[in-house]
Amino acid sequence: MTTQTVDTTEELAAFLRSRRERLDPARLGLPAHQRARRTPGLRREEVAELAGVSTDYVVRLEQGRGLRPSAEVLTALARALCLDPGERDYLFDLAGHRRPDTTVGLAVGAAPSLARLVDDLSPLPAMLLDHRYDILAWNPEMARLLPGFEAVPSARRNAMWLCLLHPEMRGFYADREAVLRDGFAHLRAAWAAHPQDRELSGLIAEFATQDEGFARLWADREVSVNGRGRKELRHPVAGTITVDFEVLLPLQDPELRLLVYRPADEESRACLHRLFGGDEHREG
Repeated sequence: MTTQTVDTTEELAAFLRSRRERLDPARLGLPAHQRARRTPGLRREEVAELAGVSTDYVVRLEQGRGLRPSAEVLTALARALCLDPGERDYLFDLAGHRRPDTTVGLAVGAAPSLARLVDDLSPLPAMLLDHRYDILAWNPEMARLLPGFEAVPSARRNAMWLCLLHPEMRGFYADREAVLRDGFAHLRAAWAAHPQDRELSGLIAEFATQDEGFARLWADREVSVNGRGRKELRHPVAGTITVDFEVLLPLQDPELRLLVYRPADEESRACLHRLFGGDEHREG
């Protein structure tokens, strides 16, 4: 299996093009029919004017001609393209900059205190993920909730691998595509922040070769992740369970993600209670 390293110049060019093409000129108060628009979104000269740079500079950026824009130019481009915070961080990562208020460091594992916290969250299903979505720690409830999890080899205990390639998980999420989109958005942002991470590049390359739908979702270049929301789960034993999820970032380990599920209604609470052994666990 070949790894897929980050060509940041090429990806920066593609990302800028994709975000320019998705913008509605009317949303920015620009005339939509001043002359016929042959391509969707804004023109390069419009982005250049909004960002306060030359049109030639935008053209060279979008052609991947090796420019390394300053933090000031990146801030202006992010504003002109109406990037959200996740997209803005992605842009800075691709250009080799980080915002002054952002600290990035590779997590090497779960601190014992975090592993204990995951266990202490029982009976709520919880697990701790790193930037690759490798599952570093989990409690018994999460292990019971994820179909076939305990039989998965340790090298395959990755949340995205399970969702995308594990046969027992294929029908687990009612809206599987939404879960994949969120996961791939996170992996794309991590890919830009850690271009030398060969394990992450290898994981992405494996997804590209093993799943036909991966390329379609990956090409959307989404980098914004939902840290809170609701999922409908279809458990092979317990039936349909609706959970509210929360993703928390430990202050001292910001590359890690603590994922916690809570039952969204009384029926789901009862299903989880039965699945987790009834009176063997306290109510969540």
